[in-house]
Amino acid sequence: MKTFNYVIKDEVGIHARPAGILVKEAKKYQSKIVVIKDGKKAEATKLMSLMGLGVKCGDPVMIEISGEDEETASRNIQAFFENNL
Repeated sequence: MKTFNYVIKDEVGIHARPAGILVKEAKKYQSKIVVIKDGKKAEATKLMSLMGLGVKCGDPVMIEISGEDEETASRNIQAFFENNL
């Protein structure tokens, strides 16, 4: 399992547009990708779950990635967060 922490920089947090893009990105990998905020978890492939976390600008989140391609998925998902969120 790979994990990394990230503080959301997008002014409006994980709202519909970036959440939708994250879902598309997460579906490229076989690994399970989970976003965790304040102990609540949401799979990155489930749009409504992601939006249900209520992630705002400045909120810290932890990302857990586990599965066959976790090395590649971790690297690419971390880059996605840095470039989009």
